[in-house]
Amino acid sequence: MLALKLILSHFLGDFVLQFDGWVKDKEKNKLKSKFLYLHTFVHASLMFLLLGLKKEYVGIVIIISLFHLLIDAVKLLKPIKNKRILFFADQLAHLAVIGVVVFVYQGLKFRIPTLITEKSLLLAIAILIVTVVSSIVLKVVFSLWGDALKKINKSDSSLKNAGKYIGMLERLLVFVFIVLDKWEAIGFLLAAKSVFRFGDLTNAKDRLLTEYVLIGTLLSFGIAIATGLLYLKLLTFI
Repeated sequence: MLALKLILSHFLGDFVLQFDGWVKDKEKNKLKSKFLYLHTFVHASLMFLLLGLKKEYVGIVIIISLFHLLIDAVKLLKPIKNKRILFFADQLAHLAVIGVVVFVYQGLKFRIPTLITEKSLLLAIAILIVTVVSSIVLKVVFSLWGDALKKINKSDSSLKNAGKYIGMLERLLVFVFIVLDKWEAIGFLLAAKSVFRFGDLTNAKDRLLTEYVLIGTLLSFGIAIATGLLYLKLLTFI
């Protein structure tokens, strides 16, 4: 419960109650920005609000607040130039502090070895198959039509690697729907994809794009469905 309250206060403070004006002022004035310290105060107030004004939690709030201020100050100095990496590193650092504080004050109620079970390993393998592994498999399959794909890519402007990540999310959703026994959701997902790609297919000057989309969709959904069914079947033996 302590960890959940601290994480909730963090998300509220960092994503809900931190305004664009504050962020711009901090990026401009760095450590001299008043909003850096106001932001830290907001976090402390949220923690007290969720935990209650109890003496046993004063130390927790002070420690997390000081580390939050330190992490944000380091972020403003931009030790990493890549904004995306810096953002995720910042968030992981905040959550790591919360985790350490909870461990020190309460102790973890589980041990790491207990998390590594046959079921968790099977789930990890299934997720890897429907995301990274299947992406490579599809790439290898489509290498059969290398010249044709180059023609499509030249005539199609899109975000870098967008198709790859869309495919991963698509297969992951299909896998989740199968595990939850929500087959109708798979039909909805397939229909939604068909609607979004309808314009591309109808405007295509030749059959290359149509065939590419159909083969990719059928293979992608097929891999995800097969993985989901195999996962459920193997669970019965564990």
